[in-house]
Amino acid sequence: MTNKVTTAVFPVAGMGTRFLPATKSVPKEIMTLVDRPLIQYAIDEARAAGITEFIFVTSRGKGALEDYFDLAPNLEEELRRKGKTELLSMLEETNMDSGAIAYVRQHKALGLGHAVWCARRLIGDQPFAVILPDDVISAEKPCLQQMVEAYEETGGNMVAAMEVPPEKTSSYGVLDVVEESGNLLDIKGMVEKPKAEDSPSNLAVIGRYILSPTVLKNLDEMKQGAGGEIQLTDAIAAELEQKRKVYGYRFTGQRFDCGSKSGFLQATVAYGLARPELREDLAAYIKDIAPTLK
Repeated sequence: MTNKVTTAVFPVAGMGTRFLPATKSVPKEIMTLVDRPLIQYAIDEARAAGITEFIFVTSRGKGALEDYFDLAPNLEEELRRKGKTELLSMLEETNMDSGAIAYVRQHKALGLGHAVWCARRLIGDQPFAVILPDDVISAEKPCLQQMVEAYEETGGNMVAAMEVPPEKTSSYGVLDVVEESGNLLDIKGMVEKPKAEDSPSNLAVIGRYILSPTVLKNLDEMKQGAGGEIQLTDAIAAELEQKRKVYGYRFTGQRFDCGSKSGFLQATVAYGLARPELREDLAAYIKDIAPTLK
């Protein structure tokens, strides 16, 4: 039997330079997809998967991110006084219980592996999840919940995987697959950002992980990988070298890369159309402008 996964790490220390000038004063993770910030989607997904402890790896200038999860007593009282119960309920969903959320600083931008390593003392000696809020996944059953259910049968380490065009492999960690069984991929290797001609497959790792605490020990070595950064992919690949299991998981759902402007806009349209109160007007607008896009 595997240990239950109840802790998740959210690496949110990035400066969001692709969204300047907005991110000059607003953390990228607080930017809204329709009417909810990116980080709220990640938190909701984690909660659905049974996560009860939330660790944020932050950096300077992220105060608004911390404030977002705090109570807003004046606003709540105003909504209560005006009888706006629906808005009050929505607001209460953003609150986090005292002690459920912790923050640790990443002082230098040394890569995703380093960001996760910064949280090592808070993680302890238990399996943990990592969620990258830039990757927003629309799914009937949330992606991390799918993975947790599979992990309860397999143990080891698990990464979310999806197919990407061959020319895009240089932007991802890529899996070297031995065998596929349904959604589960038995893998023998991982390569960080390979050129198309060197890529072992077109199955890319995206921002959902369930990891053994031994990955943190691998990160202790602080080996620089692709781009001169400390890569989480390399630390996971070391698990295979040490004869520990690593699985890929083909999740069911649609992933949006909200770390890019085009992906963020695509997600905005998709999530807008999914909202009953917005669908009619938004669909009519898209239909009206469609001829001008040819």
